[in-house]
Amino acid sequence: MPQTPAQLRNLLKTCYDDREAAALARIVCCEMGGQSVADYVLGEPLPADEATARRVEEVVRRLLRHEPLQYIEGRARFCGRDFAVGPGVLIPRPETEELVERLLKATPPGARILDVGTGSGCIGVTLALEVPGARVEAWDISAEALAVARRNSEAYGAGVDFRRLDVLTARPEAEACFDLIVSNPPYVTESERKEMAPNVLLHEPETALFVPDDDPLRFYRRIAILGRQLLAAGGQLAFEINRAFGRETAALLHEAGYTDVRTDRDLSGNDRFATARQPQA
Repeated sequence: MPQTPAQLRNLLKTCYDDREAAALARIVCCEMGGQSVADYVLGEPLPADEATARRVEEVVRRLLRHEPLQYIEGRARFCGRDFAVGPGVLIPRPETEELVERLLKATPPGARILDVGTGSGCIGVTLALEVPGARVEAWDISAEALAVARRNSEAYGAGVDFRRLDVLTARPEAEACFDLIVSNPPYVTESERKEMAPNVLLHEPETALFVPDDDPLRFYRRIAILGRQLLAAGGQLAFEINRAFGRETAALLHEAGYTDVRTDRDLSGNDRFATARQPQA
């Protein structure tokens, strides 16, 4: 096992690009290996005690198998909070943080919110905590994901109401009504697999990532239909989307009868968000 930061970076470069290897090496040395930032920058050897050495060796071994660091640590940072994550739960992305930050500026106090495909619960829990008086319901098809999402909600006292439902077949309750429906559904097409990093392909849940090439908008189409039934007059529908299908997603929402349809770009300049409103009664 490597004894210095430089040795660790070089080892990680066998599986990661230079920038990611450097970032991972710093986390391993300073957060898991007990090294000070100053000693890391100076390239000093890692602390030599046996427990630290075993810990670093195990983390490095898992990183070299392309296991995501978030799964190794059991947590991911999202909108200023740590969320429990693990195999079977999609790791929250910065783009999803952007979506939530946009919604926090536009969602009124007391809003009734539905989070479809909640995964770790990061969207629903954050909205429940940050929107005063919000009442949040969250759906997911995965029992494993819902167990993690409930842990996150309970850890922060968010009070989210979780339900195990398949959105493609769900039949909404007649009295259900929401002011906001938000979803980051599966949107990576099968043909895009070849572009994805091994740590994603080997470890993150496929059901939370992929859609068929011949029906890439299947979840948006279904949620749009449900939204027409579940949204209050003037209520908002908000999606994270595949950057390759911004125009098609907007067209789908227009065809479903929504108003104020728009797509917006993320900080990288990609079409990433789509919003629309239920027509006023």
